[in-house]
Amino acid sequence: MRALVINGSYRQAGVIDQYVAAIRTAFVARGADVDCLTLRDADIAFCTNCRVCMQEPGTVPGQCIFHDAMDDIVARIEASDVFVLASPTNAGSVTALFKRMIERLVVYGYWPWGKALPALRKAKEPKKKALLLATCAAPGFLGRLVFSTLKQMRATAKMIGAQTYGTYFSGFHGQQETVQLTPHQIRSIERLVEKLF
Repeated sequence: MRALVINGSYRQAGVIDQYVAAIRTAFVARGADVDCLTLRDADIAFCTNCRVCMQEPGTVPGQCIFHDAMDDIVARIEASDVFVLASPTNAGSVTALFKRMIERLVVYGYWPWGKALPALRKAKEPKKKALLLATCAAPGFLGRLVFSTLKQMRATAKMIGAQTYGTYFSGFHGQQETVQLTPHQIRSIERLVEKLF
């Protein structure tokens, strides 16, 4: 199994980075090959909505007019069996880093000019698996109810041809400047990863 963990956090060694480290450990302990992608280190241009990448039919992602870190990211997505999408909640949803990547994932859509609605290239392909991890300053249960973070990540998983197998929304992360994950939180992440095996 090859797992791709996509980290949309701004903060090095912050809560999401700690969760990603725990996720990586849990996958490796089960013999999986883990690829961790940190979006703050990726040079990604903003999508211009030109739709060039959406004109050709087929299940293979379209070709963007920009050739930057997204070329590598799409290749890594294609080479992976399972995904972990991880982002803090900023302004009620995923971070701008994560959203910028999402907008460039339109290469997974087919929408030629003259067609009323887009179609997902991977809609009829065998589904891959995805886990979703979000954090927020509010209580986790409130984050699930009020914020659109998980909804945005579910749509992203669907776009790249994955079905969501589990979610984890960790809250109360705005109480102090630095946070250390508890053994209970790490165990929760391990149980989340177990859903894929």
